Amino acid sequence: MGTENKTWVREFILLGLSSDWDTQVSLFVLFSSTYMVTVLGNFLIVLLIRLDSRLHTPMYFFLTNLSLVDVSYATSIVPQMLVHFLAERKVIPLVSCAAQLFFSLGLGGIEFVLLAVMAYDRYVAVCDPLRYSVIMHGGLCARLALTSWVSGSVNSLMHTAITFQLPMCSNKCIDHISCEILAVVRLACVDTSSNEIASMASSIVLLMSPFCLVLLSYVKIISTILKIRSTEGRKKAFHTCASHLTVVVLCYGMAISTYIQPRSGPSVLQEKLISLFYAILMPMLNPMIYSLRNKEVKGAWQKLLCQLSGLMSKLAR
Repeated sequence: MGTENKTWVREFILLGLSSDWDTQVSLFVLFSSTYMVTVLGNFLIVLLIRLDSRLHTPMYFFLTNLSLVDVSYATSIVPQMLVHFLAERKVIPLVSCAAQLFFSLGLGGIEFVLLAVMAYDRYVAVCDPLRYSVIMHGGLCARLALTSWVSGSVNSLMHTAITFQLPMCSNKCIDHISCEILAVVRLACVDTSSNEIASMASSIVLLMSPFCLVLLSYVKIISTILKIRSTEGRKKAFHTCASHLTVVVLCYGMAISTYIQPRSGPSVLQEKLISLFYAILMPMLNPMIYSLRNKEVKGAWQKLLCQLSGLMSKLAR
């Protein structure tokens, strides 16, 4: 393609979900409500873990990190989307687009690695419970969490730099709800095969590698649970992992079906729906899953509510 068709853009136009005004207003109300529930739910989980000493364990340390990742991921996409629902011109500057891609891609990578770390934590808890506190000591937990944050951030920085070095065509309309990497790369006026190879490589490193570790951990966990003779013991061991396993199936299942597939890849509509799933649905569901399926968290909620009701009674006197 000739150089006259190549350009360096300063801003992009996000086409979003719909151009119909009534639909956009309805989506604004729906997604703003969902976003507030997401922020509140994850904030309450972090606060609860902070206040209840019984939750000062490795599992809940990693859950705190997961909640922070979820809120940050949602915040990297949803506020911009809400603004565009009510804006006449849905413009996003180049710098803002690059920042959005960096944070959303980085936080997504961090979550996948963090889920693998949490799977290892559950493996130790079920398969080697007597040495759990010795193995999962504070120093190791901090290093594992740091590894998750660093690996996701470095991967995202590399992809963001490569993507925004590409010269773009005169069409600067991104057919997506955000500056998602596949949507931005499609605007390039040059061969993007190297970007596709880099994307596939990072998918293997930050998606399939953690997934294999999760799979291996749960094979060992299930094998150990099946060896437990008492029914009560099996139930207790299973409930230890139930919340995490539910999140893993939802998170990895959607990602693998999206990015590890033939060259044709997902359709534009699929890409938009998948982004909504990760930006809105998953961050909202995670606190609910860990609250409703976890006896320790439910017990901590009951204790906190009792304390608050007691405090309110004293203040009312």
